[in-house]
Amino acid sequence: MTEHARNATPDSVDIAGALAWARARIDLMDARVLLRHVLQCPAARLVAWPEQRLGSEDWASYRDLVERRVAGEPVAYLTGEREFFGREFLVTPAVLIPRPDTELLVELALAHAAGRKGMRVLDMGTGSGALAITLALELDEADVTALDRSREALWVAMANAARLGASVSFVQSDWFSALGDERFDLIVANPPYIAAADPHLEQGDVRFEPPGALAAGPSGLDDLEEIVMRAPSRLENDGWLFLEHGYDQAAAVRGLLADAGFAAIASWKDIAGIERVSGGRWLGRD
Repeated sequence: MTEHARNATPDSVDIAGALAWARARIDLMDARVLLRHVLQCPAARLVAWPEQRLGSEDWASYRDLVERRVAGEPVAYLTGEREFFGREFLVTPAVLIPRPDTELLVELALAHAAGRKGMRVLDMGTGSGALAITLALELDEADVTALDRSREALWVAMANAARLGASVSFVQSDWFSALGDERFDLIVANPPYIAAADPHLEQGDVRFEPPGALAAGPSGLDDLEEIVMRAPSRLENDGWLFLEHGYDQAAAVRGLLADAGFAAIASWKDIAGIERVSGGRWLGRD
């Protein structure tokens, strides 16, 4: 820490001093994101005017956010936003924080929907609505439905849809239970898939995320199995199902898809080279 930062007072600290103080406590990238959030400014401003002084209220707010980050709170919850597929989404502790790995689901959906208009799409366990809203905005004339069992999560998702101008139908449902007899051309899901006893649930940012959006039974496969077994009755012939899962679950999920009668079963790797999404095509039983 610089001498300037060490001796800074709430009325005298500048951008350089604030970042130096924070850098001794948290990751520099997090420090910059939090300061940009407090100052409501672009990243370039932090570099261009390091001598700019913070007002006492901004300095106090920044110190509070940094100390909360030191205690483990995720940056996305502290700022209330997270970027996904080039768009900013509102997030709260009621929803899982969107992650870059999940963008693979979007890419696969877009690739398999290429050239088709008016597809009926279902996003299961929508959380912040990142998947459903992105698909509604990226697919041509798509009819998108998003469900979640959490009313609080749906409020966040609906706020994001309104904010980003996406047309999405939201349903409170425990998986397929409230959908009547509706059928879809494409189903995507990022369900809970962590084993209930996994020690990672007590580590890092995950400690602050909703447990119901993370854990699914002893092996983490409970919700994945339910979705796969019930999806055929909800898919149109030639429809696709894509599921995000854990780093070591691809083979198990492919087995579930095979047992349910899906064809063209495959797994796809995320940006880290891990098999992160598996899916298959429903040809129907006719």
